[in-house]
Amino acid sequence: MNVNRRQILAAAMALSCSLGLGTAHAAAANYPVKPITVIVSYPPGGDTDAIARLFAEKLSERMKQTVVVENKGGAGGVLGNSFVSRAPADGYTLLFTPNPFTTAPMVLRLAPSASYDVLNGFEPIIQTATQPLILVANPNAGFKTVAEMIAAAKGGKPVTYASPGAGSPMHVVAEWLNRSAGVKIQHVPYRGVGPSVTDVVAGHVNTAWVTIGAVSQYLANGRLVPLAIGDAKRTPLAPNVPTLVELGYKDVIVGAWNGFFAPKGTPVDIVNLLNSHLNEIVKQPEVVTKLGVFGALPAGGAPSVLRNTNASDFEVMGKIIKDLGITAE
Repeated sequence: MNVNRRQILAAAMALSCSLGLGTAHAAAANYPVKPITVIVSYPPGGDTDAIARLFAEKLSERMKQTVVVENKGGAGGVLGNSFVSRAPADGYTLLFTPNPFTTAPMVLRLAPSASYDVLNGFEPIIQTATQPLILVANPNAGFKTVAEMIAAAKGGKPVTYASPGAGSPMHVVAEWLNRSAGVKIQHVPYRGVGPSVTDVVAGHVNTAWVTIGAVSQYLANGRLVPLAIGDAKRTPLAPNVPTLVELGYKDVIVGAWNGFFAPKGTPVDIVNLLNSHLNEIVKQPEVVTKLGVFGALPAGGAPSVLRNTNASDFEVMGKIIKDLGITAE
């Protein structure tokens, strides 16, 4: 029989591909055989940690395996994110993160050992939720609308805003509004949403950009006043609050999201299996209700949805951060 070199190479490649597919299928078929660890790159007690634990509990129930949450906070989420990027790509170490995942490396001076590749260093699994951002004010600040706030700033009154940290979506939307309105409302950064809310309620700062769940009780009892939403459209979580777009700042659109990633190279069958389970979880009425408590709306979809959202933030937010000169303070 006459077999040439090209035929031999083709046969070898076909065998290699079939073996690779078989290995991937086998990995998913036997997965999980031990506990799964979900890394949260922030301290316990915040929205991100609470939402991660909600999904971990539900994922454990569906997969009949223990799913534990481990907090690795520090450096705006970079330490935990970097840890996962270097973890074994076997599906047993996952990352749950909000979207500062995308922007933190842009505003922090990172050693190579602490950095990670935002676009190519992970396997996206699912975008679990979106969290509209809201601008709130202390009722004694002297203004109850964005127009009044801008007028106060232009009139020379010291106006301040709190955010959960430099480079956060809250910081970016506030500085973008500053530039669009031609004012300089002073940034007061905090280590997390909780402390920023505490100080705006106490009147130590005039305003704050936060997620809705963090301030819902204070909006309900009148201890904070809502001024605007950062998303392109109004949110059902605060339907009476106008967007910055409605108020004339047509390009100022910044929101928050969260989702699951796995280390680069995690078998696609494992990624798809996790995506399938999490898509079912995000539809559960109990989960939808609890997300609403945290000021979040369920998302879901294929891994490509998270990949595209992350890439869009990398491009759009990256340009804004560069143009505005936003860095860690």
